[in-house]
Amino acid sequence: MNELVRMTVVLTGLATIAGGVLAAVHSGTADRIAAQQLEYVKGPAIRSIMAATTNNPLEDSFQLSIGEEEKTVFIGSLASGGTAVAFEEFGRGFGGDIGVMVGINMETETILGTAVTVHSETPGLGAKAKNDRSFTSQFEGLPVSATVAVTQDGGQIDAISGATTTSRAVCEAIAQALERYQMLHADLQKTVN
Repeated sequence: MNELVRMTVVLTGLATIAGGVLAAVHSGTADRIAAQQLEYVKGPAIRSIMAATTNNPLEDSFQLSIGEEEKTVFIGSLASGGTAVAFEEFGRGFGGDIGVMVGINMETETILGTAVTVHSETPGLGAKAKNDRSFTSQFEGLPVSATVAVTQDGGQIDAISGATTTSRAVCEAIAQALERYQMLHADLQKTVN
């Protein structure tokens, strides 16, 4: 019995130390991980969407509280003098959540562009959503009041052949972004002006 108590105490101590070390490593690397994700995961999507901006949207961003959720909103200054905002929403795809960055021209109230940031979709099928320009370009210029859905669901977006679930997930994420934009429009106007 004495041996069992000693083993329990030793294992508890080792687990506590290991947990503390892991927590310290996580705390110490959290900012660096966030910076890497911004630069290499979200950055390419934001740069492609906001290519026409005169500033660096990665540097010009702010946090917006939506209930208990925090959203990073990226701001772009357009050559026309208008402003664009971009933020990320998620849709449920075949292999898991699909992150989609959505840029909105606040002057014309239209989609400036979209880009997939993260996905776990099937290579060669659903993964095309990230790089298939003929798919993503369908969203450009749509008004923020548009209903975004694939043609199979009564919408105007042609799904990627063999990847309807992925296409629906991208549409879902964009529809959520448009809904959120309309809900937060007044707050966004105050913050960016």
